[in-house]
Amino acid sequence: MEFKKPRGTRDFLFEDLEERKYVENTIRKTVENYGFKEIKTPIFEDLELFTTRSGEGIKEELYHFQDKGKRDLALRPEMTASVARLYNNNLQREAKPLKMYYFGSCFRYERPQAGRYRQFWQFGIEVIGGTPIYNEAEIIAMANEVLQKLNIQNYEVAIGHLGIIKGVLNHLDVDAEKQTEIIASIDKEDYEHLKEIMEDLKIDMKNQQIINDIINVNGTRKDLDSIKPELEEIPEAYEAVLELDSILEIIEAFNFTDYTVKLSIARGLDYYTGLVFEVYVPDLGAEKQITGGGTYNLMGLFDSEEVESTGFAFGFDRIMEAYHKQNIQIPEDNTKRVLIIPIKPDFKKEAIQIAQQLRGADIITDIDLKGKKLKKNLSYANSHNINNVVMIGEQEISDNTATLKNMKTGNQVTIPQDELIELILKDDDTQ
Repeated sequence: MEFKKPRGTRDFLFEDLEERKYVENTIRKTVENYGFKEIKTPIFEDLELFTTRSGEGIKEELYHFQDKGKRDLALRPEMTASVARLYNNNLQREAKPLKMYYFGSCFRYERPQAGRYRQFWQFGIEVIGGTPIYNEAEIIAMANEVLQKLNIQNYEVAIGHLGIIKGVLNHLDVDAEKQTEIIASIDKEDYEHLKEIMEDLKIDMKNQQIINDIINVNGTRKDLDSIKPELEEIPEAYEAVLELDSILEIIEAFNFTDYTVKLSIARGLDYYTGLVFEVYVPDLGAEKQITGGGTYNLMGLFDSEEVESTGFAFGFDRIMEAYHKQNIQIPEDNTKRVLIIPIKPDFKKEAIQIAQQLRGADIITDIDLKGKKLKKNLSYANSHNINNVVMIGEQEISDNTATLKNMKTGNQVTIPQDELIELILKDDDTQ
């Protein structure tokens, strides 16, 4: 019987994982340079963790089940709720800000399509507590630095602030349910529906124009000046504009200026409270967004103290898709790798002993224990990015030597075995 992988999942082979590990490690190193530390949460959580946040309707999008103890559980569809739960359980009394990151697989139950799988990966960043405007500026600058180091091309960073539009809607006494509907319309760019809602709410033409002027801002930091005069009589919205201006000033202190101020970014989720941002790679077509986030208050779900959080998550698979679309090559891997070839089966024991010495020096070492022909071993070394081949024959065993062949230069030398490690660790071109 032949078993196939489940629908919406993928197998990753050696080269796939080499590429994905390079991307993962590049992101890890960058965020750790900013002082972030890694956390891990379970792949499954109580179903209620997700329905409390998103409503019962979310069940249709989840892999959920009862375990043998009749507990309702779900495979995580994302990791922000898990981070909030972890904070509530373990970290409330810790000094703020808490700077953390996570990387793991998530699951959604929907029809698989290009760029969207049932099992997918997220690399997320969270800052809990601290001074929000500095947190916000830092994570946007950090996201930009990640993409630069990954050599992603032609991406766009768009920054907005939900406090501006929410400030106007609060000023007009629009209730929470209608605000959600309005923001969802803006998020979907369904401006006809937006107009219908505003007319149903009897919002006058002056305030309709203010709302339209806000969501039409799509340019530079200076474009914020165009809406400041009409918001001066709406204190909450005016303060949000000034706050966004301050955040952008700090972002520029991080030496990042190539962003777009786009106030139509709404994110479509109730818990976002202030700054929001998204990053697009137009080469990806309809699924062009590779990350998005902002500032929110999710802790209220747990009746814990209110504390603002700022975060975002890279769609890891979208980044990999950008790599393939843009034909980005990962840097050449110069890690030292060795293949030891016993010329005759009788020499396997000596080959193993030499291999263990090399492994003790943290040199990646493989041995031909099958007894392939020399030509096939050399071909194997070439196809598996093995830098050096060590050959052990009768003469080498007799003299306590080894023959070392550099696969890059073609140079071949016979040297005492106790000099192997030193020579292998030298730069290839010096051998």
